[in-house]
Amino acid sequence: MPVRTELIWDGKYGADGKRVSPLRVALPFQTVETVNESAQERDRNLFQFAAQQQPWRNRLVWGDKKYVLPSLLPEFAGKVNLIYIDPPFDTGADFSFTAAVPDADDEDESGLAFTKQPSLIEQKAYRDTWGRGLDSYLQWFYEAVVLLHELLAEDGSIYVHLDWHVGHYAKVVLDEVFGMEHFLAEIIWKRTNAKGLAFTAYPTNHDVILYYAKSARYTWNRAFREHDPEYVKAFYKYVDPETGRRYRLSDLTNPNPDRPNLTYEWKGHKRVWRWTRDRMEEADRKGLIHYSSTGLASQKRYLDEMEGTPIDSLWDDVKPIQAQALERLGYPTQKPECLLDRIINTSSNEGDLLLDCFCGSGTTAAVAEKLNRRWIACDLGRFAIHTTRKRLLRVSGVKPFVVQNLGKYERQLWQTGEFAGTGPDGSQKAAAVQRAYVEFILKLYGATPLNGYTWLHGTKGGRLVHVGSVEAPVSVGDVKNIAAEFKKAIGTSVGAPTTNGVDLLGWDFAFELNEVARQEAADANIRMNFKRIPRDVMDKRAVEQGDVKFFELAALGVGVKTKGREATLTLADFVIPPDDVPEEVRQAVKHWSQWIDYWAVDWDNKGDAFHNQWQAFRTRKEPKLPLSAAHTYAEPGEYRVVVKVIDILGNDTTKTVKVKVK
Repeated sequence: MPVRTELIWDGKYGADGKRVSPLRVALPFQTVETVNESAQERDRNLFQFAAQQQPWRNRLVWGDKKYVLPSLLPEFAGKVNLIYIDPPFDTGADFSFTAAVPDADDEDESGLAFTKQPSLIEQKAYRDTWGRGLDSYLQWFYEAVVLLHELLAEDGSIYVHLDWHVGHYAKVVLDEVFGMEHFLAEIIWKRTNAKGLAFTAYPTNHDVILYYAKSARYTWNRAFREHDPEYVKAFYKYVDPETGRRYRLSDLTNPNPDRPNLTYEWKGHKRVWRWTRDRMEEADRKGLIHYSSTGLASQKRYLDEMEGTPIDSLWDDVKPIQAQALERLGYPTQKPECLLDRIINTSSNEGDLLLDCFCGSGTTAAVAEKLNRRWIACDLGRFAIHTTRKRLLRVSGVKPFVVQNLGKYERQLWQTGEFAGTGPDGSQKAAAVQRAYVEFILKLYGATPLNGYTWLHGTKGGRLVHVGSVEAPVSVGDVKNIAAEFKKAIGTSVGAPTTNGVDLLGWDFAFELNEVARQEAADANIRMNFKRIPRDVMDKRAVEQGDVKFFELAALGVGVKTKGREATLTLADFVIPPDDVPEEVRQAVKHWSQWIDYWAVDWDNKGDAFHNQWQAFRTRKEPKLPLSAAHTYAEPGEYRVVVKVIDILGNDTTKTVKVKVK
């Protein structure tokens, strides 16, 4: 057996000497929003769903690639035609982002900016990547590349965008997974002028893009760039006086003297020509022949008919995004669209499927949409998903797409793994797992467990506490059951509530919960607070450090007016929890609308995922946000309308209202 060269890192092999493989649990995706789908398309798709003939929808997925990639395999293994990834390649990279309060006093057009620190679950992803330095990065990168290789079609290729920090290590990993024979190019992108002072070392001014294919029959559309101006000046020095088109001359004489059929006299010059006399006469009629001062014919080769200079592996013509560029979103790792345009045009065809599992600001998805490719874009950062959604909505003629996550299935996986082994048999084990989960959440919340009840699980500061299931959103039915048990609990046991307060902790909340549930609670004389269980509870280090915080749901006020079949919604108020917003930023907010970056309306929600049928959002060019939206219904009746608001931090809040039109 031949000896092979291999890069070894701590964690590549387990204690048994076997390679540590990536997680391979395939979880179902949950569609939480459908964007830009018409009412007609929606009704048609509901019918097709019943017949299991769903049309293709591009996908924007919020989740950790550790879970997302294996969950894509059952449907997309061997079907992705092109992958572009721009993974973190600097130990200083994290998930922080710059948010801005619009319309802040004494600020520029972008508003008062501040840095939003990464959430604990994003910090966990960073630790998974860099927690043990290069060793953990290589294992993290290797696991991702293995799954991406399986997702690629046989004619597919992958571009991995890195820089000098880890590019040389990553290439060895890619060689191992794809095979050295499938390495096609190391592309050097001169992204900027040199950074830093050249006193002690060469300043860096480029990124590296490693290009691999799945097999020898990869898609390749040869690409060209415009000729260098100096080249044009030197070679295309003739200008057509009638059209202004530049051209160069090409010899029309034949290098082979033994061609009797091409030997003839033309305009007083007898030569062995490249063309027949008939073709020469046709070219002359079309003005495609240039005559020298002596009357010798040469072919005109027009510059605008040339393909240009073939693109090589040094890309110094793709400029970085300038400060005033319209495509600039202020996202720290944003890449220029022309970079992805070149990659996508070269290595895919219309209708092909593209994947970017570190989508960031959404450049890959936006360019793929413009070039009529199908796409799947994923990111762990909530703000990245929001930024990409807004960007796609600015693409002219954007096709409907869905926003998905792994939701309850990721939580189920965590719950089963975290609390398994607590019961002797199946049924008892399930009950024991649920009990252990509830006690775990209560402990993080600082509450004391309460026994003897089904819906009330603990007490804290005289208030009762309910812990929502990982399986489903907290619903109005849950609130009714909580209210009924609350009446029984008052004064009946040790630790019973001394006030009429209940804290309801949940992972997700039904659309209509804020209005209907609060009314149900008020009718039962209960002061109910709704608080979200953060994904951070699934991070052991965050739990150990006591960093888990439970924040109240934002409160959204919406006014409704109707006239005939027209309904007008107006945002009336919006209150968000402080979260990680600095005090000086909170003080800068003079009006509640400054917290809102985006809002959308589902004018006829049918109890399924939110369908974005109208939206408004801030951009650098249009920072003002309209606070009203109108819609005319085709038929009279009562409609269930869902309003979704996304704040400047990327968090979403929904509210349901009833609209009756005549």
